[in-house]
Amino acid sequence: MKRLLELFKSPPQRKILPQKEHAQLFSFYRLRVFLGIFIGYAGYYLVRKNISLVMPDIERIYGYSKFEQGMILAATSFAYGISKFVMGWFSDRSNAKFFLAIGLIFSSAISCLLGFSPALFNYYYLLLCLMFLNGWFQGMGWPPCGRVMVHWFSPRERGAKMALWNMAHNIGQAFPAILLSMGLSVMFGWSSALYIPGLIALAISFLSFYLIQDTPGSVGLPSIESFKNEPVVYPNSEHEHLSVMEQLNKYIFKNKYLWFLGIANLFVYLTRYAIIDWLPSYLVEVRNFSTEKASFSYSIYELAGILGTFASGWISDRFFNARRAPAGVLFMILIAIVLNIYWFAPNSAVTLIDASLFMMGFLIYGPVMLIGLHALDLVPKHIAGTAAGFTGLFGYVGGATCANALFGWIVDVYGWNGGFILLLASCFFATFFLALAWNAGYTPGPRITEKKQPLKKRKYHLRHKLA
Repeated sequence: MKRLLELFKSPPQRKILPQKEHAQLFSFYRLRVFLGIFIGYAGYYLVRKNISLVMPDIERIYGYSKFEQGMILAATSFAYGISKFVMGWFSDRSNAKFFLAIGLIFSSAISCLLGFSPALFNYYYLLLCLMFLNGWFQGMGWPPCGRVMVHWFSPRERGAKMALWNMAHNIGQAFPAILLSMGLSVMFGWSSALYIPGLIALAISFLSFYLIQDTPGSVGLPSIESFKNEPVVYPNSEHEHLSVMEQLNKYIFKNKYLWFLGIANLFVYLTRYAIIDWLPSYLVEVRNFSTEKASFSYSIYELAGILGTFASGWISDRFFNARRAPAGVLFMILIAIVLNIYWFAPNSAVTLIDASLFMMGFLIYGPVMLIGLHALDLVPKHIAGTAAGFTGLFGYVGGATCANALFGWIVDVYGWNGGFILLLASCFFATFFLALAWNAGYTPGPRITEKKQPLKKRKYHLRHKLA
């Protein structure tokens, strides 16, 4: 057991290489680690929500109610929310390459198990346990990616880099839907939507392990702030004397803006997952789509998120001076408008329905990315994964779980119209709490280095104040 834990230990910092080598090595390693976390996180999404694609088949074959289906989906979301926070803390102290790869291996194995043994769907409580475990291992995906991002990319460039990286989950989640829309279930059976993505994700875990390097120091390079000649927002001397609980209290629990972002994330994720997790069932039952057509529409929603994610990062940098909340507010207001079009469009207006799904996918992933990025901007690098996990705790334990269990129950009792009313209310509250963090965040200032100024004269460009 001790040897196993040693695998997760953050690698030692190597002696800094000659300065003349820094530019070339940073260029090489930054591309390499970015590809590693991009491909790795796409792999996580291959096996996170692919079960929602086969919910119509599960209902038809095994007779589960909407509430029971919602609980199956909620088991993953609930476990993921807790795990993302807990694993965020461990990830901040672990080797990112091991942490990400091992979580993906276990999550892939569960998807393969369910796909190759569909008889397991007869055992409802066993299925809940497996989905809970899947969610727990899924929690090992985001934190090491956040750790890599803050160590290899400076605050000035994280908006664009995070927007680009965040596209990974759209690609990962869309891929199983694309396969189904091409007749995968006809050729290999409905459970192939579980085991084929599982096998691909398993291969990805090994590729990501090869590509990722934990920190610049682990390969003999200086910090990214030193290399880029940029300010260190939180110097080590500010927190090195603090205990674990003191750091959590100072940077997490007493940071009112993290609380605002966390609550906003709850409603953003409720909206996001209520739409996507119930999309196949809604389109098949209400809109009379075929399974293949519903899968195609599902992929439209996800792929649109690629453009929306990049647009949100660019808008926050270009028009709001690297503040994330204003762009999130704009996107949530537009989602509420498009949601009404999606709700009231007639069944014959297939193009309008698909266009609405495209726009909702384009818009919803902006706030998803911006809240995670905003959390990274509000805390020191050594606790970045914990901060992201904190907002994720609200998003998944509260928002995604409600999107699965509560939304399923509402549809059972009040019909799909009741579900849409819940979504509109969710958009309103997400907008409200994002607005409370309107001016919080990192603001780029003049380039300075730690060595050129004594600590007492350094200036830190943070608009937020810890409560």
